[in-house]
Amino acid sequence: MSMKLPHAHPSPALGEEEPSPSPPPQRRPRGFASGPAASAGAGAAGPPRRRGEREREREKERTKLRERHRRAITSRMLAGLRQHGNFPLPARADMNDVLAALARAAGWTVHPDGTTFRSSNQPHLPPPPPQLGMFQVAPVETPAFINTLNSYAIGTPLDSQASALQTDDSLSPSSLDSVVAERSIKTENYGNSGSANSLNCMDNDQLLRSSAVLAGDYTKTPYIPVYASLPMGIINSHCQLVNPEGVRAELRHLKSLNVDGVVVDCWWGIVEAWIPRKYDWSGYRDLFGIIKEFKLKVQVMLSFHGCGDTGSGDVLISLPKWIMEIAKENQDIFFTDREGRRNTECLSWGIDKERVLQGRTGIEVYFDFMRSFHMEFRNLSEEGLISAIEIGLGASGDLRYPSCPEIMGWKYPGIGEFQCYDRYMQKNLRQSAVSRGHLFWARGPDNAGYYNSRPHETGFFCDGGDYDSYYGRFFLNWYSGVLIDHADQVLSLATLAFDGAEIVVKVPSIYWWYRTASHAAELTAGFYNPTNRDGYSPVLKMLKKHAVILKLVCYGPEFTVQENDEAFADLEGLTWQVMNTAWDHGLPICIESALPCLDGDMYSQILDTAKPRNDPDRHHASFFTYRQQPPFLLQRDVYFPELRTFVKCMHGEAPQNGEG
Repeated sequence: MSMKLPHAHPSPALGEEEPSPSPPPQRRPRGFASGPAASAGAGAAGPPRRRGEREREREKERTKLRERHRRAITSRMLAGLRQHGNFPLPARADMNDVLAALARAAGWTVHPDGTTFRSSNQPHLPPPPPQLGMFQVAPVETPAFINTLNSYAIGTPLDSQASALQTDDSLSPSSLDSVVAERSIKTENYGNSGSANSLNCMDNDQLLRSSAVLAGDYTKTPYIPVYASLPMGIINSHCQLVNPEGVRAELRHLKSLNVDGVVVDCWWGIVEAWIPRKYDWSGYRDLFGIIKEFKLKVQVMLSFHGCGDTGSGDVLISLPKWIMEIAKENQDIFFTDREGRRNTECLSWGIDKERVLQGRTGIEVYFDFMRSFHMEFRNLSEEGLISAIEIGLGASGDLRYPSCPEIMGWKYPGIGEFQCYDRYMQKNLRQSAVSRGHLFWARGPDNAGYYNSRPHETGFFCDGGDYDSYYGRFFLNWYSGVLIDHADQVLSLATLAFDGAEIVVKVPSIYWWYRTASHAAELTAGFYNPTNRDGYSPVLKMLKKHAVILKLVCYGPEFTVQENDEAFADLEGLTWQVMNTAWDHGLPICIESALPCLDGDMYSQILDTAKPRNDPDRHHASFFTYRQQPPFLLQRDVYFPELRTFVKCMHGEAPQNGEG
């Protein structure tokens, strides 16, 4: 009886080919190898092929998670460099941008092509003299300043810095970011380079600028005009100037501060209040005449929105009465949330091309108002009294959807709600979905939460949520596209109406939830700016086409730290992203204060934003405005010295002895 050996194959018959040995088991292909070649190898295998496809999908999801984690780490590192080191990094900086910024801060010269060499040794300069009252900054020897210098290893040779960053080539991007972050923390905590040695590595010009900033000396810095807003209640609902002598008194005080001009709100709901195309400019004509007496310039804000809480008494400004009459028959002319609640602050962008306003479209109504203003005050523009015109493009005059209305119960830091449920916006959404071949996408998200929800409480905005699905990307592209299209159309007609005048557009600072992946509050406001996408670049590219000035909002220190941990807020990171994107597009910037200036810290923050330190391209703001009622209109004796010093610093002048 013959025995069969294990795994033995019967001998082939004479003339038959010997069968080839069975191939060894194959490892599951990864990366590029998992593409067409692997698919072809799967061949006729049914269930194994499906299992392989499912595994590849899981691997793709894991890759997305690793990339999202890497981007989050990079975002925190860049925010730290911008916030604590004033590094002018681009909004989407890469490793080359970071290394170049660190090298320049250490006194090296870095050319655009990457050529890097050590600058010539600079002579030792005496320490800057302590000075300038309210703008006095901590001396060079303070631990805060030393830690700032040590955190970027300014006092160590560049070859030592390079060796500190040497890593294994096999490290993944996430691991590399972790190594860099860990090395930065160790350097900040244990660095021992002194302030004197650190400063020796700076070039002479940079050292002089740093000394001037540390001393609070803004002499010979760019001249930035300063404008102060006038209270909105000075013009009543019948377009009459309420208190001419009171206005003169306020302007007299502003003139003593050497302020360059004032900001005046021209309300659509006051000028064209009762009858379409019937414009009454009488009160503004009287106001501009008084301002002209004091030889102050005027910035005009054309406000196409209403306001119910101005902080100026019993003032209540609504949209024109004839608009409200139309709304009684057709409420879809207003922005609408998912539950059908109407926001009467401004008109829906869905009627921009719909003739529902007594035969006119929304765009035509705005153009007629702008043209009437230009015809009424053309002589003042030609004389130079009117220096700039700000165009209101949405809620509160900002370029945004009214996604966070307090009248609907919204409270900070709620994510807000999408405002696209009037029938005209829904019609636009349906057309866009049909053009993509997906009619079932013609709807708003049903899992995006409510006004006061948090991102992690929703299925749309949570990490890995529907905002990053095929449908989510389609909807957000459409939603932000309507915002861009609205601004594009209005600014095209504004350029035509004002014929060469300086035009200003304000972009809001939606900074809460900025340190989350979805940036939920920005998405509901119309800015498609999640962690993996620069949502401001398309907006600013459109603004550059119309050669406008971008206005940014600046908050006080006590406001920026409020509830930061709960809301994952990052005002500095958002501000730097928008500013760097604007400068990349060649767009000029101006600054607006959202809060009253009550101390030197607020003034210093505004100065640092308007005149960024260590900016190699010497960028600076075009002008600065108080949009809310300034404190010097309320308590002149208390705030006058500080304001006078602040204005001189903005103008690049040296304060006189005893000021500040």
